[in-house]
Amino acid sequence: MNVVIRIKTNTNSYILKQSRDYVQKYPQIPAPLDRIMVENIFYSRLADSSVSKHFPKVLHTDAENFLLLFEDLGQIEDLTQMYSKKQIDKNTLKSLVQILSGIHSVIPNPEQPKNLKLRELNHQHIFVLPFVQDNGFNLDDVQSGLQELSLPIKNNRELKRKIDEIGLRYLSQGNTLLHGDYYPGSWMENQKQLYVLDPEFSFVGFSEFDLGVMAAHLILATGDLGILKEIFNEYQGSASWELTSQIAGIEILRRLIGLAQLPLQRSLKEKEGLLDLAQKLVLS
Repeated sequence: MNVVIRIKTNTNSYILKQSRDYVQKYPQIPAPLDRIMVENIFYSRLADSSVSKHFPKVLHTDAENFLLLFEDLGQIEDLTQMYSKKQIDKNTLKSLVQILSGIHSVIPNPEQPKNLKLRELNHQHIFVLPFVQDNGFNLDDVQSGLQELSLPIKNNRELKRKIDEIGLRYLSQGNTLLHGDYYPGSWMENQKQLYVLDPEFSFVGFSEFDLGVMAAHLILATGDLGILKEIFNEYQGSASWELTSQIAGIEILRRLIGLAQLPLQRSLKEKEGLLDLAQKLVLS
């Protein structure tokens, strides 16, 4: 989403992050500049929480230039390697759910930004564009045969009606502080210490969104539907099983047939199975 660079001096090392008026990875997609300030408020709210050690410290804020200066956590790696390993360590899973429980337990700042412009952008890419016939994204460029595999989904009126309904809820205001993009690309590890980054999609919404997104990516990585129940049982908060399952299904669908593709090496047959599973979750 943003420009991120490491600055090394003769005494220390820092991470500098700046938001631009577009998505760094996809410059053709406009994005609100103030998302960096949403991230700053999220970190400040978590600074005194029970899970504060899992977030980097913000050392300086330059709101005029949409900049944040962070401590450097070192040569950390994100957890996207789980897509190729097809597994997740059980202790890591437990810790990630505990961190999410900690985030959700924090009382939102009364001045917490609604982050509506970024949510509207995200809404399009989660709940709308993946299910449009002519969305300008040829899935065969990702994997031959994937475009045809997506057509029954794009023509499923009942499925799309349910996705539209949940999408409207995503745009509404809730009562739980969310990370907003809780997936392996936002999870970092350094010598067994877990960190969570990139909360620019944060807003006050419903807990099932973060839970469902998390579950979706772990199902995509492992192929194990049972992981959804593990997450739900470990979570220390209030959440609906049905809505969590539906969000998980929608996230699986959009990651397989939407623009935001993952480093996921799966056969067409495997993706077909995941798409079938996802539709059942949404319509559960």
